Amino acid sequence: MPLTTTWRSPSNIALIKYWGKHGVQLPRNPSLSFTLSACHTDMKVDVTPDAANPGVKVLYDGAERPAFEPKIKSFFERLRDHLPWLHRALIVTDSINTFPYSAGIASSASSMSALALCLCDIDDEINNRPVIDDEGQWWIRASEIARLGSGSACRSVFPIAALWGKVEGVTGSSDLHAISMVDQVLATFHTYQDSILIVSSAEKSISSSVGHELMSGHPYADVRYAEAKINLARLMESMRMEDSMEHFISICESEALQLHALMMMGKEPFVLIKPNTVSIIREIWQFRKDTGVPVCFTLDAGPNVHLLYPAEHKTAVHDLIKSSLIPYCADGLYILDEVGNGPKQLS
Repeated sequence: MPLTTTWRSPSNIALIKYWGKHGVQLPRNPSLSFTLSACHTDMKVDVTPDAANPGVKVLYDGAERPAFEPKIKSFFERLRDHLPWLHRALIVTDSINTFPYSAGIASSASSMSALALCLCDIDDEINNRPVIDDEGQWWIRASEIARLGSGSACRSVFPIAALWGKVEGVTGSSDLHAISMVDQVLATFHTYQDSILIVSSAEKSISSSVGHELMSGHPYADVRYAEAKINLARLMESMRMEDSMEHFISICESEALQLHALMMMGKEPFVLIKPNTVSIIREIWQFRKDTGVPVCFTLDAGPNVHLLYPAEHKTAVHDLIKSSLIPYCADGLYILDEVGNGPKQLS
């Protein structure tokens, strides 16, 4: 009989961007993200240990998706020393997202973290380990496993906010896994809102994996990595202190624009934002100037715009979306999301 488990894991949105890696899924600079709620992946995994015909079968919403198999198989190869039973097993994965994949909402973060959690769960059953521990080491291990599938996935394992990358003075920080920052940010960030404007739900012309590779030899790479560390220190300070919203907004928006500037300034330049992306940014700047509502934007590696704002301003921002921003969205599509409490086991 196969072993079965199902986990739901969220996507996340990086405030300090991770762009550029080395070794086996290691970051060139530390990153900090909000864990989301509504944007998540449900992943069911069936494992038949010591199967007569070991292998991998990948489904999406019950239908076979052979195009997804190479990424999963590559992930499993990286886990050879971590989960040796994988290569003797028949593994069937079936997942579904609540948002468009490959459109720049970090679908690999939610899917790979969900898969990592399933594998850690089944590994415990195969090795007769006790239930998930209360001291956090299980989650650290799950984060490290997730990182081997997708770098940003290691942050989705933790609620509210997560830090990935070794940072001097931050206990437990590591390039190998993320850590929770839930106790390091003000309460207002525990209920922060993220309204995602879907400028395009089409698959990106350049994947994030290729984008990371293009940072090798990038003429501005070293400057960027140094700037990211400075911005991280400033952002962490702003998220711990009252009356620092102006600094928080400035850093978030600068990081978003730096990410896309790097794409346009490399030896093989590419552009992922769209004209409507720029139009939304201009609308946000004008709205903030006119009203004083502390809404800001960030971008992932795609054209879609994340509007970040405190929960107390939800009505004002929703009204803005309905009155002014929907025309810039593909088919009027947007997602009302918020900072969330991390993954959960469904079975």
